[in-house]
Amino acid sequence: VEAVHLIADGKAPRIPQPKEGATYEGIQKKENAEISWDQPAAALHNWIRGHDKVPGAWATIDGQVVTFYGSSLLDASVPAGQELAIKGASRPGLITKNGLVVFGNDGKMVLVRNLQFEDGKMIPASKYFSADETTTLELTEEEKKMAEDIR
Repeated sequence: VEAVHLIADGKAPRIPQPKEGATYEGIQKKENAEISWDQPAAALHNWIRGHDKVPGAWATIDGQVVTFYGSSLLDASVPAGQELAIKGASRPGLITKNGLVVFGNDGKMVLVRNLQFEDGKMIPASKYFSADETTTLELTEEEKKMAEDIR
């Protein structure tokens, strides 16, 4: 009650909070979330995980900004996959059936499950090379007749 009265009377002491020991980090901006590849795998994973969902850790692949989501450390032998050049990385990533495998400077691996492109389109990382493929529907003669009957 005394504190409320001091505030109401304008007599409450004002003590500025010291900056030393403060842990608050300001709102992260997309331009500050670029992945620095010269780090161990654990640091890469923590960077990606720490920026998941907003603003999203990103790297440049094929000249466009690609944001990485859903990382985990991978403790296994190097999986088979298709190489993917990533700007700034000392070693290309691998597109595998489980996602994108990237390497830290310690040789250990991080698995990234989802990728988002600049246009907002998000895909499973394992589908990176098949993202642009389109399939056409081929109808059999029987299906063509049925389509005509329906029309």
